[in-house]
Amino acid sequence: MSDWGVYLVTQESLSGERTTQAVVEAAVAGGVDVVQLREKDRNVRERYHLGRQLRELTRDAGVTFVVNDRVDLAAAVDADGVHLGDDDLPVEVAREQLGPDALIGRSVSFVDDARRAEKAGADYLGVGAVYATGSKDDIDDDEHEIGPERVGEIAAAVDIPVVGIGGVTADNAAPIVEAGADGVAVITAITGADDPEAATCDLAGTVADARED
Repeated sequence: MSDWGVYLVTQESLSGERTTQAVVEAAVAGGVDVVQLREKDRNVRERYHLGRQLRELTRDAGVTFVVNDRVDLAAAVDADGVHLGDDDLPVEVAREQLGPDALIGRSVSFVDDARRAEKAGADYLGVGAVYATGSKDDIDDDEHEIGPERVGEIAAAVDIPVVGIGGVTADNAAPIVEAGADGVAVITAITGADDPEAATCDLAGTVADARED
């Protein structure tokens, strides 16, 4: 995987009147690098059928595709990998199930957890919540608004890619990348935008400019 610049996490309930497939198509046109199937409020059968559609779309575009939480679903839709949180299967178990070539991501908020995830075999880290966010209501106070500085501390402590997530927009993404992150992950900055393609382009431009600073 060569680039983690713009990482879209899908959620149709935060996409206005648009379908997730329409949002992903627009994001792909705008230059998204990674798409994660989230859709927390859908049952696994619905996510399976949507995942099959997104897998075809992303594969044709050369975009990396991962599934949130569910190792079984990632395997069923032939995703590139899975993204795991604190309540999901351990990284080592996901690796056993998906094989050596799968991308396995892990959500972390602290340096020690980041080091443990890397040691367990995670391929990349989702670090946050960087800023205040309304997309996730299940995070502890000490994992909320950790700021770009913490992202930088984690990036410096590990040798795998780091993506900042949580309240990220084109207006505040630059400090995350300047601190050392390889990219930014977003939900509503793209799904809730009037023009998801243009929003993706804006984010990609912000990330690219921050990398040059």
